[in-house]
Amino acid sequence: MFQKYFKTTLSIAFILFYVLETQAQKQQDRPKIVVGIVVDQMRWDYLYRYQDRYSEGGFKRLLRQGFTCENTHIPYSQTATGPGHTCVFTGSIPSVHGIVENDWYDRSIDKKVNCVEDPDATGVGGPREGARRSPKQLLTTTIGDEMKLANNKNSKVVGISIKDRGAIIPAGHMADGAYWYDKRTGKFVTSSYYMEHLPDWVEAFNDRELADYFLTKKWEPLFPIETYHQSTEDDKDYEGTMIGKKSPTFPYDFSTTDKDYGSLRSAIYGNTLVFEMGKAAIEGENLGSSGFTDLLTLSFSATDAMGHRVGPNAIEIEDMYLRLDRELAEFFQFLDEKYGENGYLFFLTADHGASQSPGYLLENDLPGGAFELTFLDEIDQMGKQKFGIDKTILTMVNAEVYLNWEEIKSRNINEDQLMDQIIQILNRHEGFVDAWPKKDLASAPWPDIIKNRFINGHHHYRSGDIAVIIRPGWKTSIKGADHGLWYPFDAHIPLVWMGWNVSPGYTNRYIEMSDIAPTIAAMLKIQMPSGSVGTPIQELTD
Repeated sequence: MFQKYFKTTLSIAFILFYVLETQAQKQQDRPKIVVGIVVDQMRWDYLYRYQDRYSEGGFKRLLRQGFTCENTHIPYSQTATGPGHTCVFTGSIPSVHGIVENDWYDRSIDKKVNCVEDPDATGVGGPREGARRSPKQLLTTTIGDEMKLANNKNSKVVGISIKDRGAIIPAGHMADGAYWYDKRTGKFVTSSYYMEHLPDWVEAFNDRELADYFLTKKWEPLFPIETYHQSTEDDKDYEGTMIGKKSPTFPYDFSTTDKDYGSLRSAIYGNTLVFEMGKAAIEGENLGSSGFTDLLTLSFSATDAMGHRVGPNAIEIEDMYLRLDRELAEFFQFLDEKYGENGYLFFLTADHGASQSPGYLLENDLPGGAFELTFLDEIDQMGKQKFGIDKTILTMVNAEVYLNWEEIKSRNINEDQLMDQIIQILNRHEGFVDAWPKKDLASAPWPDIIKNRFINGHHHYRSGDIAVIIRPGWKTSIKGADHGLWYPFDAHIPLVWMGWNVSPGYTNRYIEMSDIAPTIAAMLKIQMPSGSVGTPIQELTD
């Protein structure tokens, strides 16, 4: 009898242990939270360029403990903030998701529109007329949307950035909130698309008045300025200035800006604001505590604003990344303490890279230069003289020309002849490699890899009519740096994963930015976003 009782008890204990163990394993089937970071304008080589001064806990930890996809590229031509963030979180391309640029020309209303513009939305937390923003221009779902769809909206999704588009697009249509920095007030704001009032935790964060505090500070280099050997000397005439200074030199005293909250968007403090707001979101929304995987997206825009101003070889950029590295290390510590090292899935990437400053290239006898937009007037003059068109070009958005089809068609002219004349003018321009009608991209005499990127970037209703390939190292000024081209300095981006179910390693296999969202979907075992064209990264999913 005792033996029978003992066996029964043992069996029950074994079953109970098995059930508990199975439940524990099921809990590990998903991470508590996915944290996706986009560093705006981060070139791939920044992962390694400043390694001699990176801390052990930031970028070095990512590369040591994580899995890095060393050969990740943007699969379309318009390497800009809006399309980049969209591709990362949708796995799609502009021809499908519709975010062809930060702005494009909307023929239906005869004006340029912003990629997150929404006239039906109003601002929340700031001036009501100042933030008419939402994800309505986005034509597909995001990975955050799919996470919510997979579990009856139990996952929470929050997006944070200095830029509105850097917060809204990654968060997606169904987000619990997207918050960005208002340069007029120094507060984080949102849109009536998401809510009517800021949550208490956002109000509490704004009440800390961090922006006001940073406007009492100076930005000085972490190390003696003469030791920044990865950068050019501090004062270069091809670097832009900021906060009213006559030269682009340290220190930068923000206390002299008379409450210029916008100046923080280009400074190290812009990154700090995003990190602190990210921590506040985790605590305020209790992210990762519900038993369902949540998503937090953080986009760091100060790196882009400063990069445009001074270019990749400035001490300001080196110092900004050294400081970003230290803040990243602190953020990893925060996540470790909150979730455990294997309780969160983390990835870091960029929306695009950046060219060298044309001034720097010319200084070093490398190809580069600056061009003027005089060809636009030349095309209009040609249209008047040869075809009787009052205004041939409506506008040019980055490297795309929009033609005035309403007038062109009303005059019954030979459209092919007109297009040939326009192409001839564009091809005479010293800053351009080639130009081609967007409707005929498939027949462009370009290498397939280039042609396909322009095709991927073309949306029938939102794109321009002529694609222009600008020469590498050329832009409209020799000062600062830019992006927007298919070249490796713009399209080769970092992509590093760490944390839940990620084994250390690397691959030099060709991977595309559009592979990120379907990889997350495969790891979470949910549907990939509705417009996804990417492929899961098998080194992470198999």
